[in-house]
Amino acid sequence: MIRYIAALWLTLLAATAQAEIDIQEVTSPGGIDAWLVQEESIPFVAIEILIDGGASLDLPGKRGATNLMMALLEEGSGDLGARAFQEAREALAASYGFDAYDDSVSISAVFLSENRDEAVALLRQALTEPRFDQSALDRVRGQVLSIIRGEAQDPNDIAGTAFDKAAFGDHPYGTSINGTAESVTALTRDDMIAAHRNALVKSRVHVGAAGDISAEELGALIDTLLGDLPEDGPPRPDSVDVALDGSTTVIPFDTPQSVALFGHEGIDRDDEDFFAAYLLNEILGGRGVESRLMREVREKRGLTYGIYTHLVPKDLAALYLGQVASANSTIAQAIEVVRDEWAKLAENGVTAEELQQAKTYLTGAYPLRFDGNAEIAGILVGMQRQGLPADYVVNRNAMVEAVTLEEVNRVASELLDPEGLHFVVVGQPEGLENTDQ
Repeated sequence: MIRYIAALWLTLLAATAQAEIDIQEVTSPGGIDAWLVQEESIPFVAIEILIDGGASLDLPGKRGATNLMMALLEEGSGDLGARAFQEAREALAASYGFDAYDDSVSISAVFLSENRDEAVALLRQALTEPRFDQSALDRVRGQVLSIIRGEAQDPNDIAGTAFDKAAFGDHPYGTSINGTAESVTALTRDDMIAAHRNALVKSRVHVGAAGDISAEELGALIDTLLGDLPEDGPPRPDSVDVALDGSTTVIPFDTPQSVALFGHEGIDRDDEDFFAAYLLNEILGGRGVESRLMREVREKRGLTYGIYTHLVPKDLAALYLGQVASANSTIAQAIEVVRDEWAKLAENGVTAEELQQAKTYLTGAYPLRFDGNAEIAGILVGMQRQGLPADYVVNRNAMVEAVTLEEVNRVASELLDPEGLHFVVVGQPEGLENTDQ
């Protein structure tokens, strides 16, 4: 059966890569909205569900509860223990995923059309009747604690933790969704029940689906799957200001190579200048074309193997981030080049040639994202969360092409803040002082 699924998957990739995306907007009889791309040629379905809130809903002193709770949803439900649940899922050749993020939790499922009712019933049981057995809680808790210990020894994770703390302070964004060793060790089964009640609610649901299912069938499926969830949950935290300045934080760590995470306040996804900022980022530090930072830091000076930047528009704040790693003896020079290029681009903008190259890459790469049912379902649900219209997939490339050189350069002058660029450096950097007081 697993080989059959794999064969279907490869066939689907070939079929959907060339298919036109036709999005149907569906409302279930129970009033839950969803988007669907119906594809009957391959007999399986992918469902992606996002529920707003996520780890930001962790209660005071309970950091890591939502993350741990989501990991436990596949560890037994109803009358099925952890092993029995996995055996039932495997017998159906179904795949489920449960994840937590800063601003949402996600539930994903892929199953054969012939097993749809049974696969949905099992998933519904996981969502509405989780067991949270103590044995499973202790085992998964141990896995999370192992991850936390590993993060404490990883320069990239150390930099990320320090950067988030500097940017967001006591806001939930300021700490890892995994929690700390202390907070996770103290979590109880009652905490899992509370996290489940707060995170999985109907009023914050977004659903994307793709595959062998009709709009009417999807509506009934959604009500079966989600209809018994609580209607609403606790309020989400307030938005938070990004509290970064132009200082440098150095965290000593015994390694021959230093890692630097850098950034400042970013731009919201619903800002009218987002596409201009998106193109600007591609030129400055994106991965699709030869960026300015890659050219100046790697190609010209050989200071790193890679350097990248990206926009991070969270629900409650927005960042503009970048990362580079270099030898302890050269990281200070790499940082100096980053600051210089940040300032040059803010002052002088991009060229018409750079803008056209970025447009060509971004418009050419976009259709490749729609290369399977699961990917399509994920895109649909992401569009809903971002408040984009269903025809966005048709108009997106035209929106990219419509951005002018003048718009990009205006956004560069407004968004890029070389004086406010904050660096967190983990390692033994030579010639670099900690200026974070």
